[in-house]
Amino acid sequence: MIGVVTVMNETETNKFRALIQARLDALEREDARGKDAQSVVTLDQQSVGRLSRMDALQSQSMAKGLQARRNAQRVALKQALSRLDSAEFGSCLDCGDDIALKRLEFDPSAFKCISCASG
Repeated sequence: MIGVVTVMNETETNKFRALIQARLDALEREDARGKDAQSVVTLDQQSVGRLSRMDALQSQSMAKGLQARRNAQRVALKQALSRLDSAEFGSCLDCGDDIALKRLEFDPSAFKCISCASG
């Protein structure tokens, strides 16, 4: 079958390791940019009106949600790294079939083939 991973050679393994590491590094950069948005919103009615404070609270909530999403992505990518180290990378954890190469290139944290992932 074309486009599936049967046995990964060292070049392919290094390619996916670099891709996963690049995505982890990008998450770290996003974390650094999002820190200020998650800080505590101060209650100072003199300098910030009620609507501005509500906007700030909403922005803070969205930033915390984005942080939670980044944390989940980080965990999934680290799990992909461990699957890569144990030679389980590219195999569906449900059925054992190979995961399509294009799927892994798009999302290296994918741990199910498209059939199992779609239910």
